[in-house]
Amino acid sequence: MNTADYVLFDPEVVRRPPGSPCFSCEIVSRTDSRHHVWYEDDVAIAFLNLYPRLLGYTLVAPKRHLEDVTGDFAISEYLALQRAVYRVGEALRSVLPTERLYILSLGSRQANAHVHWHVAPLPPGVPFEEQQFAALDRPVVLAPNDAEQEHLAKQLGEAVTARRM
Repeated sequence: MNTADYVLFDPEVVRRPPGSPCFSCEIVSRTDSRHHVWYEDDVAIAFLNLYPRLLGYTLVAPKRHLEDVTGDFAISEYLALQRAVYRVGEALRSVLPTERLYILSLGSRQANAHVHWHVAPLPPGVPFEEQQFAALDRPVVLAPNDAEQEHLAKQLGEAVTARRM
């Protein structure tokens, strides 16, 4: 993608006022239909990031509203969620050229309290100084259209189903 494919990102768009509905819970309940869900099992849901810095940037969240990365989980629940993160990562790697797959949990009780993992495929050829945190913290985001996101979500869903992990 060239620079024309990027738009400035206002981080305030993800901040929710206290007491407002949780964005991940809205996606799980399907009351927020803007997101392209491409993986779901009994424990987790995965959907394309509305504000991706990298093509295929996906968020994986537990279906239950949990806020602490480890403390809210029984070990069996945590491992089941990490299995979903693994499946999502492998599907991304099978569909998109990926030099490195970034997986991390970010969020804040002030913006995105529902714990979630960011799974972002770094494409080959990105200069070193634009990799790692720099790749995820740019002031611009990709601007794919809805049809492109729908197509990518379909490909990823098919890939995760085909792998049967």
